[in-house]
Amino acid sequence: MQISSRFTMAVHVLTCVEVLAGQMQLNSETIAGSVGVNPVVVRNLFRQLKKAGLIIVQRGGNGGVKLARAAKDITLLDVYQAVDPVADGQLFHFHENPNAACPVGRNIHHVMDGRLAEVQSAMEQQMSRLTLADVIEDTETFIAKEHQTA
Repeated sequence: MQISSRFTMAVHVLTCVEVLAGQMQLNSETIAGSVGVNPVVVRNLFRQLKKAGLIIVQRGGNGGVKLARAAKDITLLDVYQAVDPVADGQLFHFHENPNAACPVGRNIHHVMDGRLAEVQSAMEQQMSRLTLADVIEDTETFIAKEHQTA
């Protein structure tokens, strides 16, 4: 199991939106330059983040993107759910055909289902405690350190 890179790219995009505000035109092209992807990827993330109510996208010459609410009110879980929704609410996909003739195969679902739900719940609880503001604060700290050493 691996969470797709859409989640980390979305956090990167949202961090750019806040940290780079006022420094440059924030559109899919400029943000894609920071993320290191094609602008189409960023536009697709914009659509998902906008649909989730995390950003506001304004088109046109003075357009751009901005956060729809304060960074302290956007959790990493909000971002994850916006861009990487899990099927049926379950992070783990169980293999389809365990052998019912095998005592392990016959019982593995019963043994693992609760444990996997616990792991998913723990991950979601931790992600709900971390906010975009936390990421932005740490990013700005690293940027400031770079300026001190330069």
